[in-house]
Formats: sequence, structure tokens, C-alpha cells
Amino acid sequence: MIQISQASEISPEQILRRTADKQDVSDAVADIVAAVRQEGDRALLRYTRELDHAAPAALEVTGEELDAALSGISAELRAILEEAAERIRAFHRHQVRSSFVIAEEAGVVLGQKVTPLDRVGLYIPGGTAAYPSTVLMNAIPAKIAGCREVVMVSPPTCGGDIHPVILAAAQIAGVDRVFRAGGAQAVAALAYGTECVPRVDKIVGPGSAYVAEAKRQVFGAVAIDMIAGPSEILVIADGTCDARLVAADLLSQAEHDKLATAVLLTDSPALAQAVSAELERQIPLLPRAEIARSSIDGNGRILVTRSISEAIDIANAIAPEHLELCVDNPFDYLDQIRHAGSIFLGKNCPEALGDYFAGPNHTLPTSGTARFSSPLSVDDFVKKSQFTYYTGEALRRVSGKIAAFARQEGLEAHARSALSRFDG
Repeated sequence: MIQISQASEISPEQILRRTADKQDVSDAVADIVAAVRQEGDRALLRYTRELDHAAPAALEVTGEELDAALSGISAELRAILEEAAERIRAFHRHQVRSSFVIAEEAGVVLGQKVTPLDRVGLYIPGGTAAYPSTVLMNAIPAKIAGCREVVMVSPPTCGGDIHPVILAAAQIAGVDRVFRAGGAQAVAALAYGTECVPRVDKIVGPGSAYVAEAKRQVFGAVAIDMIAGPSEILVIADGTCDARLVAADLLSQAEHDKLATAVLLTDSPALAQAVSAELERQIPLLPRAEIARSSIDGNGRILVTRSISEAIDIANAIAPEHLELCVDNPFDYLDQIRHAGSIFLGKNCPEALGDYFAGPNHTLPTSGTARFSSPLSVDDFVKKSQFTYYTGEALRRVSGKIAAFARQEGLEAHARSALSRFDG
């Protein structure tokens, strides 16, 4: 049963503490990464057989196979995926940044040039699971950014193939190449390249502890989006909320993972008790009841606060991945929320809406990192270069100041570089 406490009795650090021991996989991942880096496809195929218990006929999925997957799903599902994709595109198009040029001083041109990354890699969980939403959320911003090539990896099933709905989503999102590979070995292949898998500039996407650790280890050879932890939801609800709906929203994340965190902050002791009872009623009805039970009992919390404003203060200290603000006038409080990955406003905005359909990205910072990081966006798939142009006369006007600055730092060669064009 979920724990109910007064907000004053527990710290934000305790709320995010995981009760289960974290598995240390760093040594095992280091061995896998080293093997793939040295042996390429041979190691990639070996680990696919050993760890995924799959023996794909080929690593790369052909264009014909992608077309067949898209044709093979139902018309209803295809329509839903395409509508979700267009909503995601519509939202992310607003994130596109433009280069700029400043020419406000005679003889001086300054600017910033925005350039898409050449090639990016998407890690999409697979095997026994199928998450087409993750394909759309990761691929579409990369395509909008203008990346020249979007490469996707996903672990195959025991039969050696990737789930057709994942391949269908890849076609809808415009993924360029798809490979049957998962786990740390797929991350290593993307980071360093193999005979078959091309080396990428950045790897994005969620995965297991092995995938997260592999991303950590290859960072530097490539860029990564983030090191994602277990899913989190924090619901702020006042006493007018329906306990049945609040419990359902908490369970929408609890069913992800035994280490997932579901937290309710409310100023109503009566709602706190009602939600606790609803959780007990609803958990046994879920197909993933065992996972939801472990999450709720091990990491779930209900905290009773003195006010909604106090609840928001606590939420800011926690910096949750998903924050639902279930009150009648949510925009009155929006400016008070400083730290959250994605904010869901009002009583008719369940977090599941954001997972699939609304348009904002569902790849979000976890474990309190929303204090300093952001959801996946078009910005993740571009880089910025600065440029500077001075005429000779413009440089002459400031060369003495440059030299004085450089000499103050003890860098005489810098000073001479600025002055030498005007010697004699």
C-alpha cells in the first residue's frame, strides 16, 4: 500500500530514493563496448545471439521490409500513428532555430550559424516490447532539424525480426536506415561504427540499465541526449479532484517499471485517503499489476500539504519528469513551476496524452535533472558555430585594446598577433 505522510515529515531527496538495489553493469558494458569496437559486426551478431537470443538473417532492415511493415498494420492504427506524427511535427517545427548576422558596427560582421548534425542514431527499445511512440518522438525532431541521415537500432525478437509496428512508425517518421541490434552492443556500434552500422554523431533514446551505461561510456566519442532513469510522475491535486482519475494517472507511470516513482501532493487529507483506496482497487485489474504493485509499494508516496503553493514548492525541489497540475485554474500557477520535464495542466490532461498524442516530446529528464536539462527537441539535433569578420580598419580601432587585454593575462603572442598587422 502507498505511504501517506505529512509533507513536513519527508524531504524531496527521500521521495526520489529507489528502494531496490541498482545493478552495477559498468564492467559488463565495458567488455561489450570494447568487443564491438574491436570486432565490429562479428561481436554485434554474437551478442545478439547470446543476449537477445535472436539470430537475424541480416543486420539491416531493407526498404522492402519497411514498406511491408507499414502496409501490414491495420488502417486504423496507421491513421492514429500518422495523426500523432503530424501533431509531433507541428509542435517541434516551432523549435527550429535560425542563424543570425549582426552588422551594426562599421567594418564588423558577427553571427551564428546553425547546422544540423550529419548523422544521428536512435535507440528504440524492442524485443518483447514495442514502442512506436518512442520512434516518432525521437525521429521526427531529427528530421525537422535537417539531419542528413537518421539511423535506428532496435533489438530483434527471438524470431530475428523487429516488431512490425516499430518498423511502420520508422517509415512514417522518415527514418533512413534500421538495424536489428539492441543493448549495449548496439550503442557501441552506433558510437564507433562497424562494417554494417555507420558511425553516428549523437545517440538518443531510452533503454535498459545496459543501454544507459553504454551511452555513458561512449560519451565523448559521440554526443548523447541524456542518461535516463526510471519513469516518474508527480500529481498535484486539490480536494475537488476525482480520486479514481488521480489514481489512474499515478498508475500510468507505475506500470512502466518496478523502480518507477508515482507521487501525489494534495492539500486534502480526504483525497489522500480516497486515492490510496483507489490504487488498491485498480492495481489488481492491470495486466502489469505485479510491476505496478512493486512501484507503488516501494517508491509511491502521498504527501499532504498545507496548500497548493506548498505542493508546488516541493515539486520544484523534486524536479519530476512528469508533473500534473490537477486544479481548476492551472494557468494561475504555471509561472510558479520552475523545474519539471513536462507539465500537464488541468484535470483533463493525463500524462498519457503527452506520451502518445499531444505533440510535445515524451523523452524527458529524470532523477531530478529537470533542474538543469530539457526535453528532447530539435535543438538536440543541431550544433552552432560562431563567425567573425573585421576589415583592416575595424581591427586597427581595437588592436591596442586587444593587446592590452592579452598582456594583462601574460600572453604576449596574443598581443603581437593583434598588433603585427599594423607594424611599420
